[in-house]
Amino acid sequence: MAKNEFKKEDQNLENVQESLSTAGMWIEKNQNAIEWTILGVVLLVFAWVLLNSYVIKPKHIEASNENAKAVVYFSQGEFEKALHGDEEAEFLGFEEIAAKYGYFQEGKLAALYAGICYYQLGDYEQAAANLKKFKAKDVNISPAAHQLLGDAYVQLEEYNKAVSAFEAAAKSGNEIIAPMSLKKAGIVYLELGKKASAKKAFESIKNNYPASAEAQDIDKFIALSE
Repeated sequence: MAKNEFKKEDQNLENVQESLSTAGMWIEKNQNAIEWTILGVVLLVFAWVLLNSYVIKPKHIEASNENAKAVVYFSQGEFEKALHGDEEAEFLGFEEIAAKYGYFQEGKLAALYAGICYYQLGDYEQAAANLKKFKAKDVNISPAAHQLLGDAYVQLEEYNKAVSAFEAAAKSGNEIIAPMSLKKAGIVYLELGKKASAKKAFESIKNNYPASAEAQDIDKFIALSE
């Protein structure tokens, strides 16, 4: 029995050797193609390193610097100047930063700031247009952006879009923003005559965020939705 097993192993070894020989012949036959493929991969990696070092990273730095300049005016409540920039102060402003660096996260952040500026200035259509450009997984900023987008839609009386934005903000589970957004959604649902949806939003506050400020008088809103 042992001899038979060794014979099987010898046969397997022969098969392996035959496969290696075949592979060796294939490599020898296609050596030029293999070398060119390897060279192509090396060139692609090298090109990516150059692109990242001399194009992408500098663009990130440029966009960050421009945002920092605009944020100074934003923090002072000078929303017009923060939005459109100032040639004398030599900075672009959030609107142009968002357009110029839209592919980078800094450009998306500029779009968020632009949306807030437009909201503060009463231009709710432009506020919504810019807020929609902001994409991030941050558990605080992203839901806050969705909530403000909902507020802009309310001002535009686009109530269905508003509740969608509020629901998106509520899904974050953020302990502060989620109950606020649920209450806003519930109120808009009442405006739309969708009492069942309103009640669901209000009850979600009562059940999931009982310690929130919104939960303190939520029974009154639940009664309105019945």
